[in-house]
Amino acid sequence: MLVALAGGVGAARFLRGLLRRVKAEDLVVIANTGDDATFHGLHISPDIDTLIYTLAGVAEGEKGYGLKGDTFHVLDALSRLGHQKWFALGDRDFATHIHRTMLLRRGHTLSEVTFSLCEAWGLATRILPMTDSPVETRVVTERGDMHLQEFLARDHAEGAIQRVYVHGIEGAHAGPSVIEAILAAQGIVVCPSNPIISIGPILSVPGVREALRVTDAPIVGVSPIVAGAAVKGPSVPMLTAQGVEPSAYGVARLYSDFLDGFVIDQRDAALEGRIAELKMHVAVTDTMMPTPDDAARVADAALGLLAQARNA
Repeated sequence: MLVALAGGVGAARFLRGLLRRVKAEDLVVIANTGDDATFHGLHISPDIDTLIYTLAGVAEGEKGYGLKGDTFHVLDALSRLGHQKWFALGDRDFATHIHRTMLLRRGHTLSEVTFSLCEAWGLATRILPMTDSPVETRVVTERGDMHLQEFLARDHAEGAIQRVYVHGIEGAHAGPSVIEAILAAQGIVVCPSNPIISIGPILSVPGVREALRVTDAPIVGVSPIVAGAAVKGPSVPMLTAQGVEPSAYGVARLYSDFLDGFVIDQRDAALEGRIAELKMHVAVTDTMMPTPDDAARVADAALGLLAQARNA
């Protein structure tokens, strides 16, 4: 069994390549829920939905999230009634959130709801929410303390970041099977997701980082930073705000207490020696993933590092 720690778009694109190399039923994905939010009375799980839609082959390709070819009549109608529309929910996408909210109100857990969604889309890969506990990633800027989605979608990531934290994480519990999956895995991959707002919340769930430190499985990561810039999103200012060097080396060092190997882009080849000094194997390749074939190439590098670490 292979386990992946995943955020949204970057992770989903990587995983579609990984699934060209491993059987879907042999992959377990632990997904970030820190960016979950309530809009129009509905519980939205952006990263989980992005993973499901992408792995089901129905995601909007250009944006990487939402459903391909979706329309926005409901959102337009809500706007006409005076409601905000800055978080773009498509008409068919609304069905996912209505389903999730209905089941949660009936007493089902987020893990149970996510399983039902994976079944509905015919996915053999298990997607495990990092926690069923209510947590939310928040960003503090000069404009105030706000939910991550307000910062990203409403404010378009504008404003100097002062602090990023996950509200409620101290009292959260790892989702069912999360710790067990980590401890039973034959290999673990940290996807190329934002280290602060995508992977960071997963690592902050009590017990998760400790499990990664003690598992017998080799663990490798894929850098989301290329030549000092993020492939997508505000990773660089967020790393800087947390006092982390915004580079492939900085990310590797952030994970160095449990990582055995790290895949970096060819444009960061000069950092290979520094990263190797962190006592991890390094693979250098083109980490851009515009197509599934490209994603498979990056997956090959990650799987190669897992084998290397396992045999070391």
